[in-house]
Amino acid sequence: MNFKMVLSVLGKAMLIEATLLMLPLLVGVYFGENTYLCFLIPMAGLFAVGTPLSLLKSGDNSIYAKEGFIIVSLCWVVLSVIGSLPFIISGEIEGFSNALFETVSGFTTTGASALISVEGMSKSVMFWRILTHWLGGMGVLVFILAILPSAGAGLMYVFRAESPGPSSGKLVGKMRYTAQILYGIYVVMTFLEAILLLIGGMNLYDAVLNAFSTAGTGGFGIHDGSIAYYDNVYFEMVIAAFMFLFGINFNIFYLILTGNVLKALKSEELIVYVVMIVGASIVIALNILYTMESITNFWQAMRYSFFQVNTVTSTTGFSTADFAEWPELSRAILLFLTVIGASGGSTGGGLKVARMCILARSAQANIRRMIYPRSVVAVKFEGKTLSRETERGVLTYFILYVFIVCLCTVLLSCDAFGNVFDNFSATLACISNVGPGVTKLIGPMGSYAGYSWISKIILSIVMLAGRLEIFPMLMLFVPRVWKKG
Repeated sequence: MNFKMVLSVLGKAMLIEATLLMLPLLVGVYFGENTYLCFLIPMAGLFAVGTPLSLLKSGDNSIYAKEGFIIVSLCWVVLSVIGSLPFIISGEIEGFSNALFETVSGFTTTGASALISVEGMSKSVMFWRILTHWLGGMGVLVFILAILPSAGAGLMYVFRAESPGPSSGKLVGKMRYTAQILYGIYVVMTFLEAILLLIGGMNLYDAVLNAFSTAGTGGFGIHDGSIAYYDNVYFEMVIAAFMFLFGINFNIFYLILTGNVLKALKSEELIVYVVMIVGASIVIALNILYTMESITNFWQAMRYSFFQVNTVTSTTGFSTADFAEWPELSRAILLFLTVIGASGGSTGGGLKVARMCILARSAQANIRRMIYPRSVVAVKFEGKTLSRETERGVLTYFILYVFIVCLCTVLLSCDAFGNVFDNFSATLACISNVGPGVTKLIGPMGSYAGYSWISKIILSIVMLAGRLEIFPMLMLFVPRVWKKG
């Protein structure tokens, strides 16, 4: 383990967080709020610790897979703990477990909240709460790769460890330029959504924060009613469209920008993703149309179903309706979409569409191998033959995912809050980084506030595991990884 390199990158991440804390500080100054200490204190601590760490020099600048995993997991844990300080110092969130839960939920773009109401929160603290979504969407360390000229080739392992999906690679020759391209697309799309919301009449503060939350596919609401607060079809359709876009693999956007439109549109993952959203939206619309008296026509049903399908599939977590009260079929479909999630290489969570496709192809190939033992059956995805190593990696991830869901459900069941299905739904929502569950207790109009502090810490770990794709978090607990050499 190259400890000096790990600590150096950790120091740089701390300096980035300290710099970003200036944004909510300025928001507080603009609105005349007396919240400057809740940002200045953590900023001072981050600069004091981060500066000497970032200056550490190592004789060996190599970063390998294990260093990449450790850097990512340590950075996310440390940044989440320190990021909770503004909530604690301001007194707007009571208790460390609640503040940590809210911060982890923000950085991991989960959107699960331990707060019953957010209406009384100051503008500056709310800005920091939503900004964590935007930072976590593309990744804090990808941001470092994009802006630091010293980010070397070895940080490819950091990029792979932080980027969601079964595989991550370069778009161009240098890793730094790849990170810049990804963040460029991310910033432009965020800006476009904010502009469109402003055109529709939303005020600047709300437009920026809702764009941040959508871009990171996080879903923290500025108001207690989430997007339903506005009761505006235009806002809903703009946000739904961008939730759909941010759930697409960013490589697709790069292909389109470079003129490879046909290649982009032929993506198997994109086709499955689009068919899944359209199909689920139509089925749910018909289901709620014929079973709910409050739904009077098909277009009204589609308005609600399309938004909720996108918010669950992209794992954003916004809401325009309390889908916990929808019919069983609709809730079952939404639960299924919670597991699958968005595309690999997007800002969304879940198992990812690519993994589900590979799992299905692998199952089909294994059945064929059983029937024809001497045959050579290749598993193909996106026009490429997958190695057995890739197949095993996807299967291993799926097994670990199921194991964590089962274990966390059992642990939460020791709590006095909710029943087994509530706990199962909460676990799925957290590991998939969706936020709201499909039950009344922790649904769109519910909250995680009723869970004990131990359960909130457990769910915080699960959210981190889901955002970092399990393996980096597991590496923290493997003694062999920490050995030198």
